[in-house]
Parts: sequence; C-alpha cells; structure tokens
Amino acid sequence: MPSKTTILAFDTSAAHCAAALLRGTEILASRAEAMQRGQAERLMPLLQEILSDAALAWNDLDAVGVGTGPGNFTGIRISVSAARGLALGLNVPAVGVTGFEALADLAPPACLPAINGPRDYVYVHPENTEPCLANRDEANAFGSLFFCSDPELHVQAIARIAANRWSDVTAPPAPFYIRPADAAPSSHIPPVLLDE
Repeated sequence: MPSKTTILAFDTSAAHCAAALLRGTEILASRAEAMQRGQAERLMPLLQEILSDAALAWNDLDAVGVGTGPGNFTGIRISVSAARGLALGLNVPAVGVTGFEALADLAPPACLPAINGPRDYVYVHPENTEPCLANRDEANAFGSLFFCSDPELHVQAIARIAANRWSDVTAPPAPFYIRPADAAPSSHIPPVLLDE
C-alpha cells in the first residue's frame, strides 16, 4: 500500500511566517507567527518545528508548497528561494501556489478572492481579466470580496493545493508579482570602474 503524500507548505508573502504540514488529507501541524521583519531568519526553524511536532523528518516529504504572492516583495522572495533550495536539496518538487488560488480554496461561492495591498489598495483577479492592484472602491465594484485574515488557514490551503499538483510540476516556483517594486535604480551616474 503506498504511503500518504506528505507536503510541507509555507508562506511569507505578508506580515507573517506561516507553515503547514499535510499528510494525505490531514493537516498534521500548522503555525503562523505575525512579524513585520525577520521572516528569513525564522522560516527554516519554523519548518523544522512543524516537522518535529508531527514526528517527521525532511526526507519524509514528497514535495514542498509555497505561496508565491502577490504581496510583500521581500517576503515572496524569501519563501520562493527557500522552496527552490529545499526542492533541490531534498530532490522533491516545489509547487508554487498564488494567493488567489489559496483564497479561492477558502472563499464562499460567488466571492472574489482579494488580498490587502499597500496604501489601502487591494490585489484582485476578476474572472476573465488580468490580476490587478485596485483601490478599495474599484475593487468593490468587481463584486463581493473575500479576504482571509488568518495566515494559518491560508497556508493550509496552499498545502492542499500543492498536494493536488505536486506530481505534475515541471518548473520551479516563481514570484507572482502584479506591480513593479517600489525601489528604483539610482538616478545618480554610476562611478567609472578602472581596470588595474
């Protein structure tokens, strides 16, 4: 009899560090910690704690799932790079799951998944259109919005989706950005580099 699929999923796309461990259809362990900074330092110890809580080891994993955004640029890069590194080191697939996909797993029927963005804007992906960053009034015009304020539920949804996709993964996960970064290249003329 084949063993149950074991997925470790995580997400740092907002002001949190969240992880969930799924075996078969059961969430064995999950945790979310609110944090504005420090996800890069906290993520790997949190993943080890989640595995230890379930008395499992890294080599028990069939795949890793990761939230790819939209959201905080730095947070997304932290999770995606960790997922790609774990996939390479463990020789398992890494499955990217967008925030919209995770929220669709949680949302009531006829509700549009929505993610809080910067400066009171909202990330939405209306049906048959491109995803966008809209102000609240524009977003509300698309219909009834569904937000999830519980990152633990969100990462559990990522785990469930990853469990359904892991055997078909052909490419590593990539960040799902909707808008360009706030950072801009320097407007100063770069220094001239001299050869020795």
